[in-house]
Amino acid sequence: MSRAETMGLTKRGLLQSSSCNRLLDRSESLKRDNVMSNGGLAKGRRTLERKKSKSFKEGESYPSWLITEAPGSIAAVRREQVAAQQALRKLKIAHYGRSKSTLTNFNSSKVVPIIHPHPHPQRCSFLTPTSDPVYVAYHDEEWGVPVHDDKTLFELLTLSGAQVGSDWTSTLRKRHDFRKAFMDFEAEAVAKLTEKEMNVISTEHKIEMSKVRGVVENATKIVEIKKAFGSLEKYLWGFVNHKPISTNYKLGHKIPVKTSKSESISKDMVRRGFRFVGPTVVHSFMQAAGLTNDHLLTCYRHVPCTLLPTNP
Repeated sequence: MSRAETMGLTKRGLLQSSSCNRLLDRSESLKRDNVMSNGGLAKGRRTLERKKSKSFKEGESYPSWLITEAPGSIAAVRREQVAAQQALRKLKIAHYGRSKSTLTNFNSSKVVPIIHPHPHPQRCSFLTPTSDPVYVAYHDEEWGVPVHDDKTLFELLTLSGAQVGSDWTSTLRKRHDFRKAFMDFEAEAVAKLTEKEMNVISTEHKIEMSKVRGVVENATKIVEIKKAFGSLEKYLWGFVNHKPISTNYKLGHKIPVKTSKSESISKDMVRRGFRFVGPTVVHSFMQAAGLTNDHLLTCYRHVPCTLLPTNP
C-alpha cells in the first residue's frame, strides 16, 4: 500500500491514525531493506566477477603446469628434494672424485675435513653465541663422528648416563676425572674394582656412589659382551647394520630425545644387566658415538659426518 492510499483511508475515517503510522513505518522499513538487499547482491556479484576475472576465464582450458609449478605443490617439494640430493652429490664428487671405488675403498687416514668457507660457520640451533666453548668444541669435533674403539664407546656410554639430571657441559668438564677414576675406561680393570675402591673414587672425584657402582657393573657386562660378540663395537654397531643412521632434520626441536631404535637397544642392554641405559640415555649415546648423525641439515658438520667412513 502506497503512502497516498494510506493517507486517503485515514481522511475518510476507514483507518485509524495510529494504524496509519504503523503501516507507514512498516512500508518505509521494507523499502530500505529491499534497497540494501539489492545493493549487497549487486556488490557481491561485482566482487565475484572481479575475482574470477583475475584468475580464470570461462570457456578456456589451462595447462597442467599451472598446478604442478605452483609453490607448495607436491612437484615443487620434490624439486627441492632433488636439488638437495644433487648438491650433496656434488660435495661428494668434489671431495672424493667421481670414481665409485674412490667412494668405497678409503680409510680414515685419507679423510680430509671439509673446510667451511665462512669464518663463522652455521651450527646446530641448540648452540648459541653464549654456549660454553667446551660444548662447542665437542659439537664441532666429536658429536656425530662414528666411534669404533671399545674404550671410547665405554667412555661415551658412561658420560651419557652421568649427564642425567645434569647437562652435557658440566659432564664434559668432569671428563678428565671420569677417565682418571675408571682407568681410562679399560673394562677389564674397572670390572675388578672392590667396594672400598669404589668408595675412594666416589669421595675423591665427587661422583655419586650409585653411578660409580653402575659403571663397574656395566664394565662387567662389557667383558661378557666381548666374550659373546668379540667386541663392544660389534655388539653396538650391529643394531644399525654397521652403518650410521643419517637424519635430515631442519629444525632443532624436531630432533627426538629417543627413537624406536634407541628403545630396542635399551631393551636389549637392560635384559643383559646394563645400568643407566634408558631409551633417552641410549639415544644420547648414539648421537655421541656417531651411530646416528643428528646434525641439522643447516649445520656445517652434517655433510662431513655423513661422508666419514662407516668401517673402523
